Amino acid sequence: MAVIEVNGLIKRYGEPPVVNEVSFSVEQGEIFGILGPNGAGKTTTVECAEGLRRPDSGLIRVLGLDPVRDRRELSHQVGVQLQESLLPENIKVWEGLDLYASFYRAPKDWRALLKEWGLADKRDSRFGTLSGGQKQRLFIALALVGDPKVVFLDELTTGLDPAARRGTWELIKRIRATGVTVVLVSHYMDEVEELCDRVAVFDRGRIVALDTPAGLISAVDADQQLRFRPLAPFDDAVLTGVPGVVSVTRSGDRVIVAGRGDFAGAVTSALARDRVPVAELPVEQHTLDDAFVALTGRAFGTEEI
Repeated sequence: MAVIEVNGLIKRYGEPPVVNEVSFSVEQGEIFGILGPNGAGKTTTVECAEGLRRPDSGLIRVLGLDPVRDRRELSHQVGVQLQESLLPENIKVWEGLDLYASFYRAPKDWRALLKEWGLADKRDSRFGTLSGGQKQRLFIALALVGDPKVVFLDELTTGLDPAARRGTWELIKRIRATGVTVVLVSHYMDEVEELCDRVAVFDRGRIVALDTPAGLISAVDADQQLRFRPLAPFDDAVLTGVPGVVSVTRSGDRVIVAGRGDFAGAVTSALARDRVPVAELPVEQHTLDDAFVALTGRAFGTEEI
């Protein structure tokens, strides 16, 4: 069942539109990714869905509600972590949670959230003294204190070190495990590939693709490469006839096999049949970066809107 429906969304701050005829739906219980470079229209789109911005045209329904007309009611059913979230430097962790809980008619017990999100020992700490990872845990707890059915997380891991980012990924998985639908806005390819069930790829205010991460990657129409170092001489003809192999070339003591589909397994089998021992047999897999290049004709980078 779709909990979010967006049809023909347009938002302008001038010309061209920042968001231009965007349509998608989010299913109950999934982690739905919104991926794109800075300025691609991601945040504006989710802020329209959250009721923070008024669309110029188009239809949006979140849990069956109009985010503009029904904003007060919707605010009790969704949680939001904004792209730039801050609290007063001197507010204590418990004070922030207690304050946010007072905004909702049926909030969760913020004391339980402190324990659940690993903040119990920071209960009396001031916001300004928290580490980046601790602040993200607090922002997640604040987004969940209203007991939402849907939570929007916008660039949650920006500025975190690699360890803290991966720790935050586990927190996002835990949110979904409780039955909450998650909309994750990100410009990190690895983050989306790791977490999301489906991804809408934004570019210049439009959705250029919508699929699972694996589906987006598999749609890249380009050769993959397998490189290895043979430990015994062999004729290239052993591999040129293997299904899926496009070319076999040599570079120094390395053999480079380009191919498509599940060619790597067939190459490995052919080498084993001819008793050719090899070292280092990595396949250079396509990534979401490759998919973005294939979709837009340019590398993933800063957008100009």
